[in-house]
Amino acid sequence: MLDNGLFTIPSTFSFHDTISRFEAALEAKGATLFAKIDHSAGAVEAGMTLRPTFLLIFGAPRLGTPLMQANQTIGIDLPQKALVWQDADGDVWLTFNDPAWLAVRHRLGDAAAETVAALESALATLMRDVTTG
Repeated sequence: MLDNGLFTIPSTFSFHDTISRFEAALEAKGATLFAKIDHSAGAVEAGMTLRPTFLLIFGAPRLGTPLMQANQTIGIDLPQKALVWQDADGDVWLTFNDPAWLAVRHRLGDAAAETVAALESALATLMRDVTTG
């Protein structure tokens, strides 16, 4: 499902298994996991509650650098992010930015089209591997 530049897909795995699978898939593909942010833990620290919500910040300079060479402002949206979250029904979801939407947002133009397509393909494979095995 695409909504305002975000893809959201269901995971057939538990919340924690989805995160573990994501980390393993990144490692297998040679991508870098730059940071992990547990938003739920942050909420607890603030004295509030939040359903399980976890952000992974990741990337591969061989894909991101050409996009920043086309327009450095895309650096605000790179590295890529993936949000693993659990809804009120207990279903687990994975949300990430659509590279084509980011290309339009940052006016990358035709010069970056091949790199954007490669990034789209790599993300689609990664997300499918993480959520459905």
